[in-house]
Amino acid sequence: MAERSITARGYRPQDQLYVWALVNPAAPVLVGELGLSQLVADCATFSYAPQWWNFPLSEDLPMVASQLFSAGESASAPGAIDDARPDRWGERIIRHIDRPARLSILEMLLFAGDDRFGALGVSVSADQYIPRALGPYPRLQDVAQLAAAVEDVQTQAPITPDIQRLVQPGVTLGGARPKALLQSEQGTCVIKFGELDDPVDTPLIEHATMTLAAKAGIQSAATGVLPLPPRYGKARHALTIARFDRAGPYRVHCLSAKTALRAANLPESYSALATILLRMGHPERQAAMREELFKRMVFNILTDNTDDHERNHSISLNLADGYYDLTPAYDMLPSLQNLGYQAMAVGRMGAESSVENALTEINDFGIKKQRALALVQQVAQVVDGWHAHFEQSGVCAADMELLHASIDRDALRLQRKAYLACGTSVGTFMQS
Repeated sequence: MAERSITARGYRPQDQLYVWALVNPAAPVLVGELGLSQLVADCATFSYAPQWWNFPLSEDLPMVASQLFSAGESASAPGAIDDARPDRWGERIIRHIDRPARLSILEMLLFAGDDRFGALGVSVSADQYIPRALGPYPRLQDVAQLAAAVEDVQTQAPITPDIQRLVQPGVTLGGARPKALLQSEQGTCVIKFGELDDPVDTPLIEHATMTLAAKAGIQSAATGVLPLPPRYGKARHALTIARFDRAGPYRVHCLSAKTALRAANLPESYSALATILLRMGHPERQAAMREELFKRMVFNILTDNTDDHERNHSISLNLADGYYDLTPAYDMLPSLQNLGYQAMAVGRMGAESSVENALTEINDFGIKKQRALALVQQVAQVVDGWHAHFEQSGVCAADMELLHASIDRDALRLQRKAYLACGTSVGTFMQS
């Protein structure tokens, strides 16, 4: 850990920062140097340090001596480094609470802090790892106070010492929803809150959706719920998510699907991500991972999770063998918009939210037709029981009514019923 750290008040803007690998946080290793592009406004550049030889951060950042990489667009960083910048909620915290003297992409990378997603850190020094100071993180007894502070940020209330103490950027990767890091006996976990204008208890519904996915045989990040003080007589919750980018004392290098697909010059689609798993996954794990991704796609379609964009999927470097694995699923919940199309392309009919569309490119997943139908039926069977599962998870009647209008609308209900009626031959094949 660093001997000292950077604070927002003491920070002076710098045009060079340094990327460190924190695979072993007790022994940070310098990876390279960050700068600001002279050609594109607010665009980060990167070059590897001569002594870095461990692994390329992403396919579009090959380890070439003296090569200067550029993101090529404003408010972005090259390759995998872009995954180390804050998400929209974290950026909001940096802009309105930290308020550093400058707000370029370099400050966004630095002020995301020491405990961001993955294994990369950003320092003001090339000689020792000196990050932006974060923590101590809130604990379980602080959850109600943390929730109130998050609401104050959403309403643009005056910044108080409690807000500064409790609400920190911390987590990266994901979307705009309010989140923080919570200190537990097992280490830090992510804690997410609903937004003030959410029509439903979003954290509780996300927990119900994630645990429903697990029942369908989908590897999902472990979640839990914490009760919050009611608002307007309605119960509320916070969602906790176990960190899958940590392995004991070590940190795991991760890439969002957005970064991996862009690095490979592939489109933002499920089939292209399956191709990434084929190219970068271990030969003995590729088949299982591609089947897993197919099931996630079908589950997202049938549960109206149309916010399944490319930052809501990721892969992680397995340091034991140097291959990449599909990370556990996260950020899965019904969008309640009844859009009829996914955020990523599904098949030959583009992003259309249909199982028929999902079955058009099964060759890219390495799946035969009969096996694909069996996997669809497996997911459809679990989703068909969503109502009982959500009720058992504590979702209230008013929220269940809104969920019913999405998950059980004809466009989705008839799809799952059709595949449940596929016949016993498919059911028999499911056992293989």
